[in-house]
Amino acid sequence: MTTPALPFTVDTPITCLAVTMSGGAVSRIELNRRGRSRPRGRSQQRVARELKQYLMGERKEFTFPIRAAGSEFSQRVWRAVQAIPYGETITYGELARRIGNRKAVRAVGTANGRNPLPLVIPCHRVVAAGGKLGGYGGGLQLKHRLLALEAANSLAIR
Repeated sequence: MTTPALPFTVDTPITCLAVTMSGGAVSRIELNRRGRSRPRGRSQQRVARELKQYLMGERKEFTFPIRAAGSEFSQRVWRAVQAIPYGETITYGELARRIGNRKAVRAVGTANGRNPLPLVIPCHRVVAAGGKLGGYGGGLQLKHRLLALEAANSLAIR
């Protein structure tokens, strides 16, 4: 029997993150949370460095491996969310259209809310109709800060 992975803490200027890795891949990121330890080893330090760079406006994409557990439908939604360009937003309705099911707006919202890897699967880029922020697991203030950070840095970062 394997021991469950314990989350490590990544402190950033915007939020504190609890990051869990399993089998060398990031499997969970919790916003506004602390883990049980500091990053250890190269892979955890790399993950921490990339998350900090992103939250300081110095990085658009992540290079570490991820493993997001979810249904086939959720996986489809999350792939579509990952395709939203840095600094841009789309509505839940548009996201439903992009996965080929215009009527699945509520289901898309539910899958987005179950995203185990916020920031990496940038669910903050999905907004309600009319541009309202809608919900966010890290709170609307954090969602607003993330969108503002990306808007301010979308042209500066290559």
